[in-house]
Amino acid sequence: MLQARHKTGLVFFPAFDWAISPTHPEREERLLYTQDQFLEEGVFDIPGITEYRPLVAGLVDIDRAHFCFPDARRVCTESHLISAGGAIRTAQLVMEGREQRGFALVRPPGHHAMKCVHGSRGFCTVNIEAVMVQWIREHYGPRRIAVVDTDCHHGDGSQDLFWHDPDTLYISLHQDGRTLYPGSGFPQEAGGPRARGRTLNIPLPPNTSDEGMLMAMERVVMPVLDDFKPDLIINSAGQDNHYSDPITNMNFSANGYARLNEMLRPDIAVLEGGYSIQGALPYVNLGITLAMAGMDYSHVREPDFDPARVRQSRTATEYIENLCDVLPRIYFEPEQDGEEIREGGFFVRRRDIYYDTDSITEHQVEKLRDCPHCRGYLWVESRSTRNPLSLGVEIPAGACDTCVREARDRAEEAKRKGVFAAVRIIDRVNGEYGEFEL
Repeated sequence: MLQARHKTGLVFFPAFDWAISPTHPEREERLLYTQDQFLEEGVFDIPGITEYRPLVAGLVDIDRAHFCFPDARRVCTESHLISAGGAIRTAQLVMEGREQRGFALVRPPGHHAMKCVHGSRGFCTVNIEAVMVQWIREHYGPRRIAVVDTDCHHGDGSQDLFWHDPDTLYISLHQDGRTLYPGSGFPQEAGGPRARGRTLNIPLPPNTSDEGMLMAMERVVMPVLDDFKPDLIINSAGQDNHYSDPITNMNFSANGYARLNEMLRPDIAVLEGGYSIQGALPYVNLGITLAMAGMDYSHVREPDFDPARVRQSRTATEYIENLCDVLPRIYFEPEQDGEEIREGGFFVRRRDIYYDTDSITEHQVEKLRDCPHCRGYLWVESRSTRNPLSLGVEIPAGACDTCVREARDRAEEAKRKGVFAAVRIIDRVNGEYGEFEL
């Protein structure tokens, strides 16, 4: 009799009422074919694998991770709140010990949604992994968390959200940004001045297959995780590295995804991209689920799988081998010089961010307090073609009294002067999230 070795909870949310357009690749069929496959294979009948319904995230859950302009209610649809709630529900099952592992099969996805949110970019509005991470810490206390992003596109939003957080290790394996949206995710992007080395990007060449992905896992990801010793491992489980995906150029297989998952041993997986609705997702999701449950996945094969057709070139293999020799140093020997400059006691970054899904351009000035006693508070001035100049202020957990007082005093002054159309705060010391109130 089949039985899961690791109790595994599955949370489904296909989002029937949300799509960018009826024919857009990010639509409800992404999960409907997976549900059909699971029913046909009898996955829900296996003892130890249990299906659950998602929660609905509250606006405060969104505000705990994001500065939403003008506010979270006008940025999020109900489907975005349920997708984030599905991730939260999965974390709740694991954290309460009801399940050993959990897989949130939800949409819309989220890993291109950044700290500031003016709209949608890369099909993403709310970063569901970041919302989940902050929910875990709010309800269960401080945790060292590793997020390993296996989506084919670089998770620039997740990178941005965890950029200044030394307690979150963000690792992204993706198709080289010189060849694919969003054009980022290069090795020199290694984290903020107080979290250098906590961001690790592994840009792989087009047509990388199982061999290259698993080599990077074995030689780069696993040694770094072994050193970081996270309390939780989260797989941002994008599936558009698959050889049949219509918008990418990689050659990963369903069996390769399962092997990756077995190697990674994530506590929680959250679905991200993956747009080969019939040819990949039902098989990849099945492989991941069986691997998480500790079951045999060797029989999981796509009907059209041809190893010779998807084999990577020797040139690609040599390139990846060289990456594997160099990339661990970014974590183990981080350089202290980043893209920030110092101005008046702050580390400063100036950026222009384009929201391709909603055709919005954002200009942002981000300042991190250079404090000798703590990580420093974050001050973000943001304006876009949708919203006027707005302000976000984040006070991190463990901030010193001086930073807490200075950040709140400056936010109060900004609110009184009315320079900013909206003033949002994330105060992890006092537990205040959302619109800053005088």
